[in-house]
Formats: sequence, C-alpha cells, structure tokens
Amino acid sequence: MLPVKRFTEFIEQNNLFTQQNSILVAVSGGIDSVLLARLFSVAGYSFGIAHCNFGLRGSEADADQHFCCSLAVQLGVPFHTINFDTTTYADSHKISIQMAARELRYNWFEQIRQQHNYHLIALGHHKNDTIETILLNLTRGTGIAGLHGILPKNGLLIRPLLFMTREEIAAVVATENIPYVEDSSNASTKYARNKIRHEVIPKLRELNRNLEHTFDNNLRHFRQLEELLALKVEEAKKHLFIQHDDEIHLAIDAIKALQPQQLLLYKLLQSFGFAEPVVDDVIASLDAQSGKWFASATHRLTIDRGKLILVENNPESIESVSINEHDHEVLFNGQRIGILHDDSPLIIKDNPYAVSVDCDKLIYPLSIRHWQQSDYFYPLGMKSRKKLSDFFINQKIPMHKKQLIPLLVNGNGDIMWVAGYRPDERYKVDPNTKKVTIFELFK
Repeated sequence: MLPVKRFTEFIEQNNLFTQQNSILVAVSGGIDSVLLARLFSVAGYSFGIAHCNFGLRGSEADADQHFCCSLAVQLGVPFHTINFDTTTYADSHKISIQMAARELRYNWFEQIRQQHNYHLIALGHHKNDTIETILLNLTRGTGIAGLHGILPKNGLLIRPLLFMTREEIAAVVATENIPYVEDSSNASTKYARNKIRHEVIPKLRELNRNLEHTFDNNLRHFRQLEELLALKVEEAKKHLFIQHDDEIHLAIDAIKALQPQQLLLYKLLQSFGFAEPVVDDVIASLDAQSGKWFASATHRLTIDRGKLILVENNPESIESVSINEHDHEVLFNGQRIGILHDDSPLIIKDNPYAVSVDCDKLIYPLSIRHWQQSDYFYPLGMKSRKKLSDFFINQKIPMHKKQLIPLLVNGNGDIMWVAGYRPDERYKVDPNTKKVTIFELFK
C-alpha cells in the first residue's frame, strides 16, 4: 500500500505546498522519482513530469525517456522533456560531467516552471540521500550549514520523500509491483556519492543498524544549532555593525570581545563574500597599522584607527578620464566634474568642491584619475611638496576613501587639485592671471 498519509502529513508539517499549487515533478525513471510521481497522483495534487536525457548512456537513456513519457500518459499529466549534449557543455565550461548535468538540469527545470506556471519543483531525494550528502560535505570540508543535510524545502525546490529510507521505498515499490528503470551508472563507484553509498554506508551500518534513525536525530540537533547560531549572528550584527552612509564600521575592540570570535566574525562577513581563510587573516591583523585591507569579490574591508570599514566594491570603477579644452563636463566613477571657462580671474574660497585654475598654465589634455603611491603635490599655501599619502594621513582619510578621491592632473603630470580637499599652490590664481578655468565636483 502506498504511504499516502505519511506523504501528505510530511508535506503539511513542513509547509511544502498547498492543494492549490501546481508542482513540476522531476522524474528520471528511477525507483525514487517514479514513486514520488505516483504519490503525487494518488494524493490528488496538480503536477507535471519533467525528464532530462543527458545523452550519456545511448539507447539506455532513450529508453528511460520513453518510459517517463509513458508514465506521464498513464497518470494523465503534462510531460516535459529535453535532450542535452552534456559532454560538449562540460568541455566548453571546463567543468565535470556531473556538474554540467546538474547545471543543465536545474536551469531547465526553472525555465519549465516559469513557462508553464508551476509553483515549485519536486525532487525525489530520501533519507539516505541526506546521509550521503552529510558524509560528502564532511569529506570535502563544511561549516554547520553542511551538516543539516538536504532540506525539505530550499527556495523553489521541495523534497517530499525525505520521510522515507531507500529500503522503505524499495519495499513499497516491490509490494505494489510498480515498474521503474534502473540507471546502470548508479552501480559505479567512480563517482564520490556512489562510493559513499556502496562502500562507506554499509560499513557504518555494521556499527549501527539504526543508522538512519541516528542521523535523523543528528539532523534535528544540527538544524537547531544552525538556528541558534543565526540568532547569535543577528544579535552580534545589531551592536557591531554601525552604518555610516554607504559604509559599515566595526569596532575592533568589539570584534576582539566576540566569543567564539572566528566563527561569529566569519558568519558576519560571509554574506559580503569573505572566505574563512580571509577572516582568519583579518583576525590575525586586528592590531595592524591603519591602511591594511582585505578584499572579496564584492567588498573591501580596511583597518582604520580602531575599526574595520566595510564598503562595496565599485564594479564600474575606471582608472582615468581625459579632459579636452572644449569639454564642459566629465564623469568619473559616478562623480560629475563640471568645467567652466571664465574670462575673469575669479578666485574661489572656502569651497573644497570647486577650484579656479590659471587658464594659461593648463596643458591639454588634462585627466582625472585615482591616487597612486608615488603621487605628490604642493598644497595651497605651501612652498614645498608633500606626498599625497602623507597628506591623506594628516587629513585622517581612510585607505578605502583614498581610492575614491578624484585628482585633477595637468598634461605635464602635475596634480593641480585633490578634489574635495585642496588645490595645488602652483596653479592658483595670482595677480598675473587673465583667465581661469573652474572645476567643480558634484557627488
């Protein structure tokens, strides 16, 4: 007898979906997914079947495809199928066949879901798959999230068979005489998951005959620990993250007080793309000099006078832009610089975002660029030159902001204006100036 009651109870208890939802059920033709499709049918849910032919097993894969089509016809539900050239995809993307099949499968499932208005995608994973996943994650290295195994619901993916073991599924299928097809590759131990399934788990079961029950209890504890950690991270974030415009400041003393420090700081920075080894380096550098920084693909973390400053990278950042003699405006990394040519020797005072430069001293093309390590200029009012790095330190400008300050550079390489801070003494308006060019920074 089909375990319909256990099936519907598991769906309700885990809030997987409702009777009003339409579900796309992934069916390979194997024992697990075939039972899943039949349970959907007997339970009276609205669903369709999706099957992928990866072109890896020749006529055997074609026979599986035909079987799944016949199953859909027998159950009276829509059938969606596709043939992939998985080998070519794997070669062109430089990934393994298994990873290629996974990407192709899930991308296509989502396309079909959207095109045919299915609410969710159902997969045929069961309890033993969860055990295999945990052991795989432990072998490859994992955090707490890798210990919770396969979740009943993850985004648009649901797994309504997680209440059953592989042995229970086999017993039901045998008792009900349900036909299915066997994928010959499942017996091969060249794949890591199959090696765990056929060689590791049988040895573990020799030590513990109730392996699935034990893992069930472990999973419950792992998920509760994960929830507890999430609460702890949110609590730490509230008092540790201080928002300053588009920056997040983290006091180093508060980071040192975190317990456990490495785990909490990693979880706090994980969503900003920082990997665990980088977080280890951050912790080792908490007493380092200001200016040391760390980068992820999306963010930059800088040590600056007793705090860490977290900012988002600018993906459209450009190194420099040219200014020609007749330009009236240029754009530089999201900042606008207006240019006005004036016939009078106008002097701009008390406005760090604008500067008037002696027109006769300009050598075109000019440029706007970022700071470089060897840069220097003659700050207004000074007769000697000063390294920009020292000027920034005196102005208490954090390292990450140094990279954002536009520098107005003459055609001969002289820095004429540190935009927003100080013009250069050599290019100021003097009694001999006849015409000026005014530059104004608009953020």
